[in-house]
Amino acid sequence: MVLKILAHPVLTTLNFHMPMIVDLSHPLIMLTGENGCGKSTLLHSIYYALRGEQVDGYVYKLERGGVPTDNVLLFDAEQHNPRMKLDFFKNDPRMLEFLQIASHGQVMLAMFHQSFPGLPDGTILLLDEPEMALSVANQRRILQSLQELVARKRFRIIAATHSSVFIEAPETYVINLDRHINRHVYTTDLPM
Repeated sequence: MVLKILAHPVLTTLNFHMPMIVDLSHPLIMLTGENGCGKSTLLHSIYYALRGEQVDGYVYKLERGGVPTDNVLLFDAEQHNPRMKLDFFKNDPRMLEFLQIASHGQVMLAMFHQSFPGLPDGTILLLDEPEMALSVANQRRILQSLQELVARKRFRIIAATHSSVFIEAPETYVINLDRHINRHVYTTDLPM
């Protein structure tokens, strides 16, 4: 699966070459780079492309390569904190009690161990900073969970992350956005 971004209002502002070609053929991809380099923007752009959505100024071509894109879930750890949506769990008193006493990290672990495995086989799971609020040991546990979802349920997972645990794992394919910035834009601190 390959995404060709022909035009994008944000990625162009970040000086990315257009067309930008993103190889999505690996089942476990990590998007990394400095803060503000475009990880979340690219992750959301992938989401729109997989869902076939049109966004002003974003022109793309997705070559699916036979990969089904029926089940796509974008999970932003910052925006999808279940503790901020307790009304959703009013009919599940056990979960409601857990959410009220658990730490943010414990809630995240529950999402990875209980919620994500219940998604349909072949789901494409897009994760924005899934390591948020997790210790290094729990990041390793989450990486193992992601690998199991890929192996057992044929998930494809793309995560925007700063986690060295995820980035340095030999099982992941890493796209470092710091290396894709247009190097032909001269800065004032470099000699011509």
